[in-house]
Amino acid sequence: MKSNRNIVYISHGGGPMPLLGDPAHFEMVNTLKHIAAEVGNPSAILVISAHWEARLATVTSGIAPRIIYDYGGFPEEAYKIQYPAPGEQTLAKGVVNVLRDNGIDAEQDEQRGFDHGLFVPLSIMYPEADIPCVQLSLVHGLDPELHIKIGKALQLLNWDNLLVIGSGFSFHNMRAFFNPNSPDVSKNNIAFDNWLHETLSDKALPEHARENQLAHWIAAPGARYCHPREEHLMPLHVCYGMATQPSDKAFKIEIMKIQASMFYWEIV
Repeated sequence: MKSNRNIVYISHGGGPMPLLGDPAHFEMVNTLKHIAAEVGNPSAILVISAHWEARLATVTSGIAPRIIYDYGGFPEEAYKIQYPAPGEQTLAKGVVNVLRDNGIDAEQDEQRGFDHGLFVPLSIMYPEADIPCVQLSLVHGLDPELHIKIGKALQLLNWDNLLVIGSGFSFHNMRAFFNPNSPDVSKNNIAFDNWLHETLSDKALPEHARENQLAHWIAAPGARYCHPREEHLMPLHVCYGMATQPSDKAFKIEIMKIQASMFYWEIV
């Protein structure tokens, strides 16, 4: 049985900066608020975060997961942020079961908390922190085909009104953020971002071709420049695998003088 769900890949910005009033994140904050208003209140939220990699696909299953301040060098208030959303053990078990049923090794982790790939964007989108949340790891090796397969397995998850968030960043060259006006930064950033939009939004592109392009994303213009390491891109592959169709909406925004993107699917 397929259930209604919304799927969104987001660019979640730099650490806690979106929550500290940083003006370079205003477009991102406004876009996340817009998406949340369009989605409404889901029954639960499943987040695939760029900031958690594990040997197996691993799911948080605690009742009240703690906050993990997985960043450094920020003001004191960045380490006082709270997001006391409850966990959802039935959803966690369901995620593990559909992954295992589709040949993907998976396990639960009752001790693991929520990292900033979850609590930063959700503090903006759903500040009341009253919607149950579950976080799913990436898998070591960051194989794009495996992460698309994970998404396809999640299609079988029987949970109505679920919001799935792939929390990453469509551009993640950390050195480039300190020199965003360089011609090399702009050229590669725009080339790769445009490729993402063409790949994910072109309704004329056959689905097997779209999947193949994402599986071989490294061949895209500017790909390795924009992602020296691809952990911030792989949540997108999970989202696409779960949707297996062109995105319904795409958002181009500026974060820290870099062009970044978000993609949204509504599955009925």
